[in-house]
Amino acid sequence: MPDKPLCPDKDYLLNVLKDLIAFKTVAPPGSCYNEIIDHLVSVFKSMGFRTEKIVMPIEIFEAKCQDSRLTGDRVNLQASLDAGAKETLVIYTHVDVVPTGDDWSTDPFQMILKDGRVYGRGTSDSKGAVAGLIAALRALLKEGKPKYNLSILLTTDEEVGGYSGLCFFADQGLIKGDYMLCMDGFCDDLVIGSNGIVTWEVAVHGKSAHSGSSFLGINALEKSLPVMEALMTLKKAVQSRRSTLRASSALEAMGIKNLMPILNITMINAGIKENIVPDRCVLRGDRRVIPEETMDDAMAEIEKTLRPLDVDMDLKFFPGYPPMRMNPDHHWIGEVQRAIEQITGSAPKLSGAQGSLDQAYATDKTGIPTCVYGVGRQMESNIHAGDENVRVDDLVNFAKFLLALMGS
Repeated sequence: MPDKPLCPDKDYLLNVLKDLIAFKTVAPPGSCYNEIIDHLVSVFKSMGFRTEKIVMPIEIFEAKCQDSRLTGDRVNLQASLDAGAKETLVIYTHVDVVPTGDDWSTDPFQMILKDGRVYGRGTSDSKGAVAGLIAALRALLKEGKPKYNLSILLTTDEEVGGYSGLCFFADQGLIKGDYMLCMDGFCDDLVIGSNGIVTWEVAVHGKSAHSGSSFLGINALEKSLPVMEALMTLKKAVQSRRSTLRASSALEAMGIKNLMPILNITMINAGIKENIVPDRCVLRGDRRVIPEETMDDAMAEIEKTLRPLDVDMDLKFFPGYPPMRMNPDHHWIGEVQRAIEQITGSAPKLSGAQGSLDQAYATDKTGIPTCVYGVGRQMESNIHAGDENVRVDDLVNFAKFLLALMGS
């Protein structure tokens, strides 16, 4: 008879998740980072991992993370296990969470089990995946050892830009392996690509004056109108394009079949009082870049659109994560697909993320083949919203998938 497949302990998995949710690792500002990493150090040490608590040096933090909302140490965990294997698998996700609002029906930091779902901040994004990983490792190491050497990266600050987490690891040369699995995703599809992101800022200059004599001034807010009009015209052109990479199943159900580039105007700030002509108007937004585009081309297109305008303005760009696209025929993608199919009964669709991923930065820096697969469902897990949740069955199946992927 064939060996009985390994199964994670569901009760243990849920208890691990309960403990993780209780840490209020809200970013910003970055609360309880030391506490949750110390807890995870203990957990991984108990399973035989070599652990290293990595704190970002303050000088790098001040240079790279210019966000006044962030306070305290930027703490991350690297846990390694030498299984004597020829190849190393890097597994990554983050343990910080977004703030909570008033739209919760339960305490967001107390795990609630109801109607086959687990509720709590981070259940889907992304503490549920951490709990699934720990439960899978516990079951696997009781019976033997994984077929890969393991490098586990659990980081912070992903929800506020991510540099002090995975991007810092990449720049410091701390990501070393043959393959990589990012668990910060959904279980709807297997993600092999994503859009990049560039944030932009336009500062329109004017001249202040009393509003009763507004003709003596230059209204920067009014001067920004042709800027917005030009950007909205460009938006139509940008968003008529499509990537050849398929969109997620959830977006495909809404009629969006392929990844699309996006141009957004998301912020405007002008004026200090109703009877003062504003001398400055600042517009901010972002540009989502499909894998067929480059970040430089996206920035140049915006600059070319605004250059002819007779407006006194300054344009700045803040490049973020690059676009990413893996070869769907790479054997690592097939390996992950087969592990998922072994648990769910069907091979997952290969798709791209309409959003942007810190994983793309790491992939660009290291060249390590990677894909993204997690525990949540895009249209039902309420990620970043009230009553965030995940199906218990999805948690258990995720742990089973990891067992299938890592097991001998």
